[in-house]
Amino acid sequence: MTVVVVTGLGLVSALGSRDRTWRKLLNQESAIAMAQPFPDLEPRPLALIGDNAGHPWRDRPADLRDLTRQLVLETLEDAGMAPPLPNLGLAIGSSRSAQGSWETIAHQFLTGDRELPDLSHCLDYLPDLPARIAAQLTGTQGIVQAPMNACNTGMWAIAQGYELIRCGRVQQVLAGAIEAPITPLTLAGFTQMGALAKTGCYPFDRHREGLVLGEGGAFLFLESLESAQQRQASIYGQILGAAFTNDAYHVSAPKPDRTSAAIAIKTCLERAGLTPRAIDYIHAHGTSTPLNDAAESQLIEHLFPPTVPVSSTKGATGHTLGASGALGIAFSLMAMKHEILLPCVGLREPEFNLNLVRSTRSQCIQHSLCLSFAFGGNNGAIALVNSPKQ
Repeated sequence: MTVVVVTGLGLVSALGSRDRTWRKLLNQESAIAMAQPFPDLEPRPLALIGDNAGHPWRDRPADLRDLTRQLVLETLEDAGMAPPLPNLGLAIGSSRSAQGSWETIAHQFLTGDRELPDLSHCLDYLPDLPARIAAQLTGTQGIVQAPMNACNTGMWAIAQGYELIRCGRVQQVLAGAIEAPITPLTLAGFTQMGALAKTGCYPFDRHREGLVLGEGGAFLFLESLESAQQRQASIYGQILGAAFTNDAYHVSAPKPDRTSAAIAIKTCLERAGLTPRAIDYIHAHGTSTPLNDAAESQLIEHLFPPTVPVSSTKGATGHTLGASGALGIAFSLMAMKHEILLPCVGLREPEFNLNLVRSTRSQCIQHSLCLSFAFGGNNGAIALVNSPKQ
């Protein structure tokens, strides 16, 4: 079976660009701050990207198009590739995509206080917008996929890219997800659900309040090991296996017994040829909501040795919804490459019996596991290894 490796990595978060995000994450900094991007809604802790140049944060959401272009170009550069790439596969997802643009258009129609917008280009705002932008920038004439699966979108996109290469459909795939989810409707919806925090994001903490929305995403350049070796590319790591299940239980709450989530993890490990004891680090979903953190902790405690290090990075970047799984995989690859365990930023008083990483520390990480859970009962897991298996 074809070995699939990662040879390029692009990342943007409210902490900044890839390298800036990494430095701030290791320094246990958080991009979360009180903001009021919409005057009709009360201030909330949010993780807004700003201008990514180290200037003061701006109090308005980022542009999805700009973020997508930035990630495509950064990932290709990191992989040592340049357009046109006619045979490149794409699996670029977003759970919210251009929702902000549609809300702006709807507001203009409803208020009538501005000139009505030109809708001749309304097709530009369809959910596959990031994938289409990536296709135009790369010049691909190959397979283009635009997955959308709530907070599992990014992990699912990377898994789809992995399968395209494993099945021999393509040799190289640009995969990941991007989100600019801070919109009035999204904020109002999560507020109505009682899911948003009032002061900050504290994953696995006894006093956690809820999630904090964040902007950002991550793209990976995937390719077969043979392709990477032929062009002498630098390798971040290898994808060993992936698995997804569904609770079929509730529109937003996880199934209490976590049986289907456990099946996803066990299946992922089986496909990767690993046992739970082989995992050196778990990048948890860790949303800082009461239900998710409790259910995820119970799941990890049940399946893994108590010594396995666990952390969530959402206390630093906020919850980027559909892009969160892609960011988790990117962070795990960087952690393996630099042999550093990532801190669970925001954690002050742990509630659960997990080996939560309280501060940045060095450790050899050969195998890591990334978890992602989404509304609708969607469960996902991807296993990574630091160096390719021949």
